[in-house]
Amino acid sequence: MPIIYHITTKIESDRARQTGLYESPALKEEGFIHCCEANQVDGVLQRYFNGKKDLVKFVIDTGRLKSQLIYDWSTSIEATFPHIYGPINIDAVVAVEKILD
Repeated sequence: MPIIYHITTKIESDRARQTGLYESPALKEEGFIHCCEANQVDGVLQRYFNGKKDLVKFVIDTGRLKSQLIYDWSTSIEATFPHIYGPINIDAVVAVEKILD
């Protein structure tokens, strides 16, 4: 199955492991969780997480997702990004990788 990625903090990752679901603030604010493909990770880190500490990357098996996955066009950088329209069930996260500061 295709793999996508989501950047979050270690604290939020730990909380999701306890509850079995991950919900980012963007889900409530925008209606979806921002994700990216492998070739987009570095750009996402530079644009949105520059200088932030204790970050991790969810490695998500899209075939295991229970929420809807839609690839949406981003007009700001003219590229398509995967968005998850609902919480991420933690069993779809096949790995959590620490992002080096």
